[in-house]
Amino acid sequence: MNRYPLWKYILILIALVFGAIYTVPNFFGESPAVQVSSGKATVKIEADMTSRVEKALEQAGLKSKDIFYEYNGTQGTVRARFEDVDSQFKAKAALEKALNADPADPAYTLAFNLLPNTPKWLQSLHALPMYLGLDLRGGVHFLMQVDTKAVMNKRMQGLLSSVRANLREKEVRHAGLSREGDQIKVKFRDAGERTKAKNVLLSQMPDVDVLDTAGSDGADFGLQVNLKPKALKEVISEGIKQNITALSKRVNELGVAEPIIQQQGADRIVVQLPGVQDVARAKSIINRLATLEVRLLDESVIGAVDVNTAVPYGSEKFISNRGEYLILTKEPVITGDDITNATSSFDQHQQPAVSVDLNGDGGKKMGNATAPRIGKRMAIVLFEKGKGEVLIAPTINDELRNRFIITGMGSSSAAGDLALLLRAGSLAAPMEIIEERTIGPQLGVENIKQGRNSTIYGFAAIAVFMMAYYLMFGFFSVLALSFNVLLLVAILSLMQATLTLPGIAAIALALGMAIDANVLINERIREELRAGKAPQKAIEEGFDHAWATILDSNVTTLIVGLALLVFGSGAIRGFAVVHCLGIVTSIFSSVFVSRGVVNLWYGRKKKLSSISIGQIWKPTENALK
Repeated sequence: MNRYPLWKYILILIALVFGAIYTVPNFFGESPAVQVSSGKATVKIEADMTSRVEKALEQAGLKSKDIFYEYNGTQGTVRARFEDVDSQFKAKAALEKALNADPADPAYTLAFNLLPNTPKWLQSLHALPMYLGLDLRGGVHFLMQVDTKAVMNKRMQGLLSSVRANLREKEVRHAGLSREGDQIKVKFRDAGERTKAKNVLLSQMPDVDVLDTAGSDGADFGLQVNLKPKALKEVISEGIKQNITALSKRVNELGVAEPIIQQQGADRIVVQLPGVQDVARAKSIINRLATLEVRLLDESVIGAVDVNTAVPYGSEKFISNRGEYLILTKEPVITGDDITNATSSFDQHQQPAVSVDLNGDGGKKMGNATAPRIGKRMAIVLFEKGKGEVLIAPTINDELRNRFIITGMGSSSAAGDLALLLRAGSLAAPMEIIEERTIGPQLGVENIKQGRNSTIYGFAAIAVFMMAYYLMFGFFSVLALSFNVLLLVAILSLMQATLTLPGIAAIALALGMAIDANVLINERIREELRAGKAPQKAIEEGFDHAWATILDSNVTTLIVGLALLVFGSGAIRGFAVVHCLGIVTSIFSSVFVSRGVVNLWYGRKKKLSSISIGQIWKPTENALK
């Protein structure tokens, strides 16, 4: 009667193993580590950096527990784990000496870090501990507002320049070109030129819509050029993405173990730096922006340039990322403000290239500078932290105007990296800090202690009450409750969620809701026994009748949780995530797992005369009268 098929027990066992594997990493603690990351926009860290770090540590007589490479989609880092803090400090000093040949201009940033002590076999299963939020570890929180109007304004200026350049290149005559809001208006004297222009723009600019327009008297011939809705969204998202990428690189200098830099809403970025207490330094690093310049090579320098070559007045010497010395004029042809867009593409030979769009002023300056210098070279220089790095020094093959292509990139990856750097130096959306919070580390320790104690004491109180009131069925309920906590923590760890005080509160709430479902089940079974049903029948109907009530109560609560998830932000959204997951795990554990345990204990007994579910109060005859 009350028996589960084998597959249900296998499912419970799988869930139990899953919960154990992904929960246990939270109990291994952390080890001191040193993180090696890129200190310059032109320096990329590849997997081979691990061998360099290992060799440098061996030469310094230091031994690391583990060295590994990580790539988060935008940049790579190498981390080395050590037994104690003393070894960590010595390793940082040794690596700085070995990796940065010029301490005044470091190519790599080294920072202290903490890494979980999770065994490698668990890490291979992506079983890692949850991150601790600011309220548990302490640190700095910034909420930054992105000026999306400035991004759109710059993109529309670039679109205006691109329309003008394309019409000029195809020798299409127009009677006027202007910008009105987020639209480009082009006037023509006859329908033929308008049709020709429309075909040119549609073929050369796939991200725009081109519509015919006419004056009020129908005599004017015009075109209206708009960015497609998808392109409009991409403009905003690319601006925010570039800011997030730039912020991620800068935050590395602070040595933050697990920074949180993510988009919030349509135009805001949240920056959380656990463990950081120096707010002034954090703000100065976050607000620093890179600048981009295009410069010409000094024509007065004859012959090969090396480290000893004299630098003429009005010029500067640079070394490119390929080790080549270049002498460039100090006066830039254009700056990053003149670049409106840069994308990786392919040249006429289907080789990787970068397509660059300039605004009107930038196109004029570039044309005037490159027209008399065809066959000579120019350099694109990125300035960051007051120092310049030559990204590329291509040869000028033709007069460059509002749109040109940089060829000879070698690989699509290199083209994509250069395009990102060009955009980041020109299209980084302006931001301002609209919210700032600092939490001390001691407060974080106290919050962890209080949150842990409240959960443990609450669980213990529930366990004592349930076993005292419902006896064996109370014990079954506590087992199901323990399974629920195990499963919830495992899912949060698998998601690499950041645990905060609201998250701990949501876990405590999930415990209360889960035990409420078991109370309903136990009382339903008591009612069936009170009505004179046999124990096996009472168990069966008790679970069946309680299911509808449990489902209704959890679904209504889940609706509220989803509303908080959709419309909330920050801590409220974090609470909602844990709350919704807790409802799902509580339904599974309170009904499915709980019944499985009861069936395993009582289901095989054919002649069951009684069950241990506490005192069953039956109405007396006098009470019925």
